[in-house]
Parts: sequence; C-alpha cells; structure tokens
Amino acid sequence: MRSTFTGIEIAKRSLFTHQAALTTTGHNIANSNTKGYTRQVVNFSASRPLEAIGLMRSTIPGQNGQGVEFTSIERIREKFLDDQFLNENKSLGQWTIRSDTLEKLEKIVNEPSDTGIRQTIEGFWNAWQELTKYPDSRTNRVLVKERTIALTDSINHTAVQLKELRNDLTSNIEVRARQIDNILGNVAKLNNEIFRVEGLGNDANDLRDQRDLLVDELSGYINVSVTETEQGYTLNMGSTTLVDGNEKSVDVDRAFLESAFGGEMNSGEVYGMIFSRDQLVTSYMEDLNVMVRAMVQGEVEITLPAGTMIPDGVTLTDKDGTEYTGTLAADTNVIVNGLNGLHQLGYTLNDTPGQPYFLMTAGAEAETLKMNPDIVENVFLIAASNRTFVDENGETKVVKGSNEIALLIAGLKNKKFEYQEGQTGSIDDFFRSIIGELGVQGQEAHRQLMNQTALVEHVESRRQSVSGVSLDEEMSNMIKYQHAYNAAARAMTSCDEILDKVINGMGVVGR
Repeated sequence: MRSTFTGIEIAKRSLFTHQAALTTTGHNIANSNTKGYTRQVVNFSASRPLEAIGLMRSTIPGQNGQGVEFTSIERIREKFLDDQFLNENKSLGQWTIRSDTLEKLEKIVNEPSDTGIRQTIEGFWNAWQELTKYPDSRTNRVLVKERTIALTDSINHTAVQLKELRNDLTSNIEVRARQIDNILGNVAKLNNEIFRVEGLGNDANDLRDQRDLLVDELSGYINVSVTETEQGYTLNMGSTTLVDGNEKSVDVDRAFLESAFGGEMNSGEVYGMIFSRDQLVTSYMEDLNVMVRAMVQGEVEITLPAGTMIPDGVTLTDKDGTEYTGTLAADTNVIVNGLNGLHQLGYTLNDTPGQPYFLMTAGAEAETLKMNPDIVENVFLIAASNRTFVDENGETKVVKGSNEIALLIAGLKNKKFEYQEGQTGSIDDFFRSIIGELGVQGQEAHRQLMNQTALVEHVESRRQSVSGVSLDEEMSNMIKYQHAYNAAARAMTSCDEILDKVINGMGVVGR
C-alpha cells in the first residue's frame, strides 16, 4: 500500500527545487551586467523511487516516484572558447601597445607638416643660401643664427620627447609588473577558497567567475596558459610556473619581466611595451642621432674651388688619400668632416679661421645638439669666406666679400653623407627614410590591431552566447518555474484537503 503522506513529500520537494531555480534565475538577472559573470543553471533530477510498502513485496506494479530534487547549480562555460580567448587576447595586448607607441611616435615626429624637423632643416639650408648673396651682411648672418637655433631646438625637443616616451614605457612596465603580481596572488587565494568550499560539497560558482576574470585580465598582459588540477588553477608563462594551487611561485617585478622577454614571454602588453621601448623607440632615437652625427661631423666629399686657402694646421685628403695644405691651385675634391669640418675651413669677419659650428655630446647627439655659443653671441664668427690677403701693414685679412664656404655649406643639402658603413645619402633622403619606415610600421601595427580585435570580439561573442545572461531567456525561465511552483503548491493543498477528510471526516458514522 502507498504511504499516506507521499503526496505531501513530493509536493514539498518540488517546491524546494523550483524555489532554488527561481532564486538562481533571479541571481542571473541581477548579474546580467556584471563583468565576468557566467550564467548558472539548476540541474533537476528525479528523486530515487521507492517500492510500495508491503509485508513481503509490493503487489502494485512499478515503483512509487518520489518527485524531483536539484543535484547541483553549475556554470555554463565552455573551456574550448576560454582557451581561444586567452590565446587571442595576449596577441591583442601586444599589438595594442605597439600600435599606440607608433601612433605616439608619429605625433612626436609630426611629419609631414609645416612645423616638423624637415621644415626647420629646409629653413636652415635656405638661410645659408641667402647668406651667399651678401656674405658680409649682419642681417643675413642673424637669419642664419636664428634658423640654426630653430633647427637645434626642434631636434632637441624631438629627442627629449622620444626619451620621455621610452621612460614612460619603462614606468608602465613597472605598473604592469605590480598588477600581474597582485593578480597571481589573488588567483592563489581563490584557488584555496574554491578548494575549501567545494570540498564541503558546495558549488563555488561565483568564486570561479572571479578567478576566470582575473585570468582573462592576466592574458592581456602576458602569455599565460591554464591547467586545472584538483588544487585549482596552475598558471604558466612558457615553462615558468607562476601559480601552483594556493602558492604563488614567483615574485613578479620589472627585472623578472625583462629577463623573460623574447623567451618565456613572447606576447601580451608587457611584451609589446618592452619591444616598443627597446626596438621601436630606441631605434628612432638612434636614427635621429645618426642623422645629426652625420650632418655635423660625418664624412662628405666636396669640391673646393681653386684659390681656397686652407687654414694653418689643417690637412685635407681626397678619397685616394692624397693630402692638401695651403692654397689650392685648382678645383679639388676633398673629404671633410661634416658641416663642422667645412665651417672650420672658412674665415670669419673677425679675420680668424672658423670654429666648430655645432657642439654636441657623443652618444646623445640629437638631445645635446646646439649652436656654438660663441657664434650665437657674435654672428661675425660665422665663416663664409675661403680667402685671405695681406694688407699694406703686413697683416692677414679676410676677403669679406667671398662667399665660397657659405655656398659649399648651402650645397650640403644635396650632398651624400656617410651614416654607417655602406649607407650614404643626403640628410633629406635619410630623414625621409625614417618617416617612411615609421609610416609603414604604423600601418602594419594598425592592421594587425584591427584583425586581432576582430578575432577577440568574435571569440568573446561566441563565449557570451554560451555563458552570458539573456534577459529574455531568464524571464521565460522565471515564468516556467513560477507556474511549476504554483502547481506544486496547489498539489500540496490538495493533499492537505485529502488528509483533512481522512483524519477528521472518516470513521465518524454512527457516533
């Protein structure tokens, strides 16, 4: 025979189970906008049936069903999509930084424009060209001075900005190192807490969401791989273990990340920062230094006209090694050391040989380049003449109307300087090559960034279609569970009325 109270027990289990489903649905709706939250579902299962009670065995066919119960509340998550997201997100982090750095480099160089370095170089050569018209004019000499100062200021400013960008990247690496170390510590703590909660038979769904969100964030910083064990997540960067269970295996700082660059660390934002600092920014800083070094003191071949008087103590050579001193009898091709070397071949309005026109510090040429302070104070020290004569008093005087050195300096605009072994070209050509390379690199980084962004968004969209909360779906579930709850409550009421009739209304006939 069946138990009298079976119906109440079945209704009670249905009430409890659908109440749990309604609560979980409400939890999903409440967290529909929570970053990293994963949709949760209640798993229903039919309760274990019982055979009807009898003295020896039941005479009723089948077993008595015992209603429903929920076995677990689990997250709807697909590991395959999680792994895809980690793999694509690390590349996105790298290209985001590289694209951003190259964009900043383009702003610093500011070419092509009317205010960049190329324009100041053009103005510098034009000022020397004007000086050739009236080499003894103070006005033209002041123009040369001002154009030179504008050139050095422009180059100095660009070099300082490049240096600051490099320093900013170093500071950002330190910030990321602290963030990564903090994330690793939190993952280890969550591993321990999840192990404790689930060891008691509970579902640590929200804690797992927090842990996965941290891993997602970490994947944007460095290339991280995840392995789940009984103790929790094991995080690795290449072959280096970062977190093992509830233990953080390494202390992450800037030195650790820089030592892992190109080896264990091969992608992510930090990789992009170190690459941008050490290869992109440093490369353009060196290119600017090379250009300045070549213009100021790089070897260049020029033709000195006949009658040029080489200052005392100066010896020139041609490309074959032939030496020249004194007064040249014919037009002669010689090698001089950049604009400084050419300026020192000339003579000033003060009847003295020319001084070095530029001053700079080796290794930081662009940042320290400046016009000789003595020439800044006295523009008559600009050397434009290549001839001297002896006056009636036997004193050596400069032919002030001579403009040969000024012409040669103005002509350096189109001369080929030697920048590195086997690499020659005009200053304008070299600077154009820098700008061209920067433009191509910027376009490539932007293209890669757009492609990687599309990939990450695609994977994230697929992941959200599985794990994200759909309010329409949750509202449908809520209605479904609410009707089931109401029906179970009605069933319990019916059982209560039946029992009331059995207990209070039966067996009273004839009383």
